[in-house]
Amino acid sequence: MGTAPRVLVTGAGIAGPAAAYWLDKAGFDVTVIERAPTLRPGGQNIDVRGTGREVLSLMGLENAVRERNTGEIGTRFYDQNGTVVSEFGVDEQEGQDGPTAELEILRGALSQILVDACPESVRWRFGQSVGAVADTGSGVDITLSDGRVDSYELLVIAEGVGSHTRDLVFADQSEQRALGMYAAYGTIERAPQDDQWWNFLIAPGSRQVSLRPDDVGTTRAMLNFLADSPVLEGLGDQEVRAVLREKFSGLGWEVPRILDGFAAADDLYIDYLRQIVCPSWHRGRVVLLGDAAWCVTPVGGGGTSLAITGSYVLAAFLSQSDDVEEALTRYEEWMRPVVEEAQHLPPGVPRIAAPRTRTGVKALQWGTRLAARPSVRSLVERLTSGPQAVQDLPTLDRRPDPGRTVSSTGTA
Repeated sequence: MGTAPRVLVTGAGIAGPAAAYWLDKAGFDVTVIERAPTLRPGGQNIDVRGTGREVLSLMGLENAVRERNTGEIGTRFYDQNGTVVSEFGVDEQEGQDGPTAELEILRGALSQILVDACPESVRWRFGQSVGAVADTGSGVDITLSDGRVDSYELLVIAEGVGSHTRDLVFADQSEQRALGMYAAYGTIERAPQDDQWWNFLIAPGSRQVSLRPDDVGTTRAMLNFLADSPVLEGLGDQEVRAVLREKFSGLGWEVPRILDGFAAADDLYIDYLRQIVCPSWHRGRVVLLGDAAWCVTPVGGGGTSLAITGSYVLAAFLSQSDDVEEALTRYEEWMRPVVEEAQHLPPGVPRIAAPRTRTGVKALQWGTRLAARPSVRSLVERLTSGPQAVQDLPTLDRRPDPGRTVSSTGTA
């Protein structure tokens, strides 16, 4: 009797652990490697919506995620005087998610839940990354960062938007589509005035500011600004902090407090937002998943839900066929319409969401007031409900005979 086909998954964020869970269910021998020395805690607020929530339910993890909910009860837009302009509360009875979803959770918390859900048969190797990939036709030879070389039937690249492993295999066909916006995330101390709302300020000069609750007693802050080029690349930590202070100087509300908090934050993360566009997500025995394949950015939204959905869809089609090429092609055909819909941004976004002038800010504030009206809000909720597939999820064959061998030609 043969052994279960071996799969290497790179990345222990969201897509990686979710893929490990489902690939193990499908009868594969799964190993996950992660560049970081340990599972990364914390992170910013993310949500699970649409088809991703359906997959989460299949995993039996909805309650686990709900128990780690950040406590966010809705989204409020403010002006610089601290006056509420408009608000969108979470309405569980309507069955729709607005700007705030019912399942809001910190990225690190969701990652931990997914890792804990994986059976003991899944192997985890931290402090490891891929140094080289050689496709042998019947598998892939992987050279790891410690010099070890091992062979697998399939390599699943489930890393982030800046995936190094993706660039080893898909550098000639992956495009990074910059959106012209920087996002700076960090954790600051919770203050008495902090509440359970996602509080959002849109300010002149193409700037956005927000504060969000978490479930660990701190506050998650964000500073966004438009930039025609990645002006912060190559700067040191203190230089980046100085640029942020300069960019956001003169603003009222909670901005001075956020800038002071970012000066001391040990988790400050800066990202020049860009979508990843690849004409194909697989090449030979290597396949892309999650942000490494199709990053939609927080502007598009739904990245977490797409990662969870894609993990299941990939494992399901691999479970249905011994022909790897056929399975990966069907995975792409199923996922691509959902991804392209999420990546398709309305004309002018994100610039229209970060106006340069005071007049533009006033107009956008008026737009949020209009959107918050009961007669319009149901439309807003449908537009923000997350990636929703129009077709049924494929069936996953659970626990096939581990003696099965996988062939790229469809023979066993």
